[in-house]
Amino acid sequence: MRLTPSLRGGSVAALLILAACSSTPRVATSPSAPPPPPATTAAATTAAANPAPETARSLGAVRVAMPDLGDATAALAAFRRSCGVLVKRTDLSGLTEAGDWAGPCAAAATATDAKAFFATLVPVQVGPGTGLNTGYYEPELAGSRTSLAGGTPLYRRPPDLIEVDLGAFGSALTGKKIRGRVAGQGFVPYYDRAAIDAGALNGRGLELAWAADPYEAFFLEIQGSGRLRLPDGTVMRVGYDGQNGRDYTGIGKLLRDRGLLGPGQATMDGIIGWMKRSPDKGVALMHENRSKIFFRELPPGDPALGPPGAIGIALTPQVSVAADPRFVPLGAPLWLSSKGEAPFTRVMVAQDTGGAIKGANRLDVFWGAGADARRIAGGMSATGTAILLLPPASAARLGL
Repeated sequence: MRLTPSLRGGSVAALLILAACSSTPRVATSPSAPPPPPATTAAATTAAANPAPETARSLGAVRVAMPDLGDATAALAAFRRSCGVLVKRTDLSGLTEAGDWAGPCAAAATATDAKAFFATLVPVQVGPGTGLNTGYYEPELAGSRTSLAGGTPLYRRPPDLIEVDLGAFGSALTGKKIRGRVAGQGFVPYYDRAAIDAGALNGRGLELAWAADPYEAFFLEIQGSGRLRLPDGTVMRVGYDGQNGRDYTGIGKLLRDRGLLGPGQATMDGIIGWMKRSPDKGVALMHENRSKIFFRELPPGDPALGPPGAIGIALTPQVSVAADPRFVPLGAPLWLSSKGEAPFTRVMVAQDTGGAIKGANRLDVFWGAGADARRIAGGMSATGTAILLLPPASAARLGL
């Protein structure tokens, strides 16, 4: 679990400013008409100025026919690992409550027929049910624990990076967070990628390790975790430990929009190839993505599984997906039919999140490690149909 550093110094003043930004503005009323009741005016104005974040429940969920679940053996094993979290966590989507999962988790513990078990859940579609599917994987790249000539440092989370939960200042801001740092009496955005590359974190002992290839290191950030093959042949696993709060910009889209890569060329290998052919332009291109990821060392873990996802459960190749928790209960199973060059249909489990994974039915499939996983994940961009598999208690509460 990631802990937010304590606020210090001028950060209190900064948060007062943030609180003021969420206060209710004045409402002008006609002098010839009696003003509306203050409480009603304030509530209406606040709701209009700060609409509640969209969730699966507010977007709308409908019950659909149960799809052909296929061989769901690996999904059942992944779901069992999620159960310890499912029965405790708050579901931001509004579709389930923690207690709803007690029955399904108890049944999953002794289930011998995976397909039959998942058939006891209720198939639910959020919104249109269709969305974009992409892929990610656990990269392995050459690296070192000590400074490497020409290498790129992977940084630990800086202690002055502060995450502020804006929901503490008003219910309309629930679920909204910002990250930054204290500067004098103010709270300002954290250093962006260009500033960090220019040395903003130098001399602070934050280097966790070094990657030999700067372009591979850049994509390691996009994947969020990976393996470093050290000079002695051993492997060091690293995982996500925070982000600088700056918006993510997909450089593949920039290259396509500028006509520098054609259709089908904006894969990971295609992008890296372009940057290596134009190293100065490549550095400038990477700086256009101002987002910067920080890492921590992970335990070696089971080599057949991936790193821990957002709920702390090791990811299962070709089963785990990253999703937006406002639309998919994290830890829950779902059925996904994905089109594209490598179409597939299977039961999966939402065990991760991602900075670019936002919105209903937007899913990112974890493919594991190795050359095949890299190839498939790097080129995956497909339309898919998602159906959530919810506990009967949740469906009954929703009237489904």
